[in-house]
Amino acid sequence: MNRPNGEQERAVLVWAGAESARCAPSLAELGRLARTVQLDVVGRLTQDLKKNRPATLIGKGKVEDLVRMVQEGSADVVIFDDALSPAQRRNLEKAVGVKVIDRSQLILDIFARRARTSAGKLQVELAQLDYLLPRLTRHWTHLSRIRGGVGTKGPGETQLEVDRQLIGRRIARLRKRIAGLDRTRRLNARGRRALPYPTVALVGYTNAGKSSLMNALTGSDMYVANQLFATLDPTVRRLELPSGTTAMLVDTVGFLSKLPHELIDAFKGTLEQVVEADLILHVVDSTAVDLDSHMEVVKSILGELGALGRPQLTVYNKQDLAGAVAPPKEGLGVSAVAGSGLDAVPAAIDEHLKREERRIEVLVAHGDGRTRAWLYDNARVVEEREEPTGTRIIAWATQRTSGRLARLLDGIENGD
Repeated sequence: MNRPNGEQERAVLVWAGAESARCAPSLAELGRLARTVQLDVVGRLTQDLKKNRPATLIGKGKVEDLVRMVQEGSADVVIFDDALSPAQRRNLEKAVGVKVIDRSQLILDIFARRARTSAGKLQVELAQLDYLLPRLTRHWTHLSRIRGGVGTKGPGETQLEVDRQLIGRRIARLRKRIAGLDRTRRLNARGRRALPYPTVALVGYTNAGKSSLMNALTGSDMYVANQLFATLDPTVRRLELPSGTTAMLVDTVGFLSKLPHELIDAFKGTLEQVVEADLILHVVDSTAVDLDSHMEVVKSILGELGALGRPQLTVYNKQDLAGAVAPPKEGLGVSAVAGSGLDAVPAAIDEHLKREERRIEVLVAHGDGRTRAWLYDNARVVEEREEPTGTRIIAWATQRTSGRLARLLDGIENGD
């Protein structure tokens, strides 16, 4: 159905599953995802299922209800909260007469709209094609225009096979380009690791307020919006800590339940910064109804990335809003927008990083003010002793700082 210019497309949302307790929050989130792409939600259909129907996922009676709902709401699209097989999607589209997609396709579409950098656009396109290739059902012949014409169809070869080959070649080219970008990113990361600054990665469920927190802590002006996936591309900012040292804050893409694995795979190069961080700052929306579920999703994705073993600090954001859950003793309560509780965050980061420190001793030659100043800027100096051949400086430093110093200087002695 073609809508007049400016009129929103209309959507019906469908949830079907065995865990009825997850129905309301999951449908609410699906609604927010739909509104993120300017869809007007005109209906919601739910069904408690012990077993999925192979042909249509939902039962025959529910399909009839869905048809009526689509017709009464003049809907343009039906969005299922769970993944649909190609056969289920074809059968449902035939029954309801409008486009049918699932949550993963909707998320991929949002990522495609949000991507701003060339790297982000390539990663999203790769995720989309990886997702769609096994679901290909003669919908992709237009991709021949990418190469300016097919010209490869041989005797007995079906158009579907040609489409698969076109997408396969495009995927191969995208993987090659992204691999090159990842190599460049790793070289840049290696350069950052050569600096003595520890890295703190902000992670959290989408719309938890990570970008707002980074702006509040560093005085930066990152784009912030009350919408899902407002930030896709990683951003790095300096944060001055109470001890006088500097940390690098890295903002990352927000996580989400049922996030397509294709997206996680495509963005793994970007998310390597989480795995390599000295500290992970887990930002939580303390007003979220299903807060525990959100935290479990973040934990699960960190596990997929191999980052669960990294030191973590949990920050409960949006404490100024009604319904906010008070943080437990091991967490911090803040409001990035109202500015409350923010001073505790750099102090807590400082304390966590100090736990990772090691004791070093450096013999600095008399008159070497440059090395002495470097140590005071980048380590925590606790003692100086004059000796015949120079000044012995005893300090505590992060592993990153001491490693950098070991490469630059001779005469480091590890303490107990």
